[in-house]
Amino acid sequence: MTSHSMRLRPFHQADVFSGEPHRGNPLAVVLDARGLTADRMQRFANWTNLSETTFLLPPTDPRADYRVRIFTGSEEFPFAGHPTLGSAHTWLEAGGVPRSEDWVVQECGAGLVRVKRDGGRLAFAAPQLTRFEAVDKHLRVQLAAALRVPAGDILDASWLVNGPEWIGVLLGSAGQVLGLEPDLAAMGNLKVGVIGPHAPGGDADFEVRTFIPGDAMVEDPVTGSFNAGAAQWLIGSGRAPDSYVAAQGTVLGRAGRVHVDAVDGDIWVGGHSTTCISGTVLL
Repeated sequence: MTSHSMRLRPFHQADVFSGEPHRGNPLAVVLDARGLTADRMQRFANWTNLSETTFLLPPTDPRADYRVRIFTGSEEFPFAGHPTLGSAHTWLEAGGVPRSEDWVVQECGAGLVRVKRDGGRLAFAAPQLTRFEAVDKHLRVQLAAALRVPAGDILDASWLVNGPEWIGVLLGSAGQVLGLEPDLAAMGNLKVGVIGPHAPGGDADFEVRTFIPGDAMVEDPVTGSFNAGAAQWLIGSGRAPDSYVAAQGTVLGRAGRVHVDAVDGDIWVGGHSTTCISGTVLL
């Protein structure tokens, strides 16, 4: 790759899912990725060393406002939550004008995703789960070993696949979730999200932690895709109300807050985004 084949492109880094800058989940956004190969995108995403980097492109679907490709440090995802909100925030801030007054329409590998303004926040309509079933008993044993909790402490465990192949694990309390010291080797290549309820009266109803063994970010600061899947699981089973707030990233010194609202058959997953870095990148 020769340097003259590269050019300066507009670049932002946004903080997503926190009203307080630098306390959420950072996202790198390349605003004009035309002409970049998937290999070049993957290499740059690996270099940023963030949980995800996105690349904005003109849409191929006439109903969409823009197209996004989403990369972790090691692979491309068809959909992910904090990259969806951070990309929409960045696209709007850079002067993007949506076709609809009601929402921004993002085209991604999983199809079209609607993003709406929700007060000072943005929220995406959670994609339907493509795999939603209880995990088998052998996997429950592996999960208990990986999380270092007694098997009986796992109240429920389910596949929650909406792009990323999450497994959701429900524990009895937020305190249990915060106290986890998982055995990542025992987790193998599973992507595991753990959730437990807070006592009433705080600013969050649930505590969430997500683990991605082998990734640059072994524990993700705040995870939109997992929270989207968990919302369908918990609201659908009556374990969570139609509207709630999940905290995530606490153990990492972050203050992530994910706002969930079930409205007319859609589950909206929202949070604040703030632009923290703005400039150009040679790519």
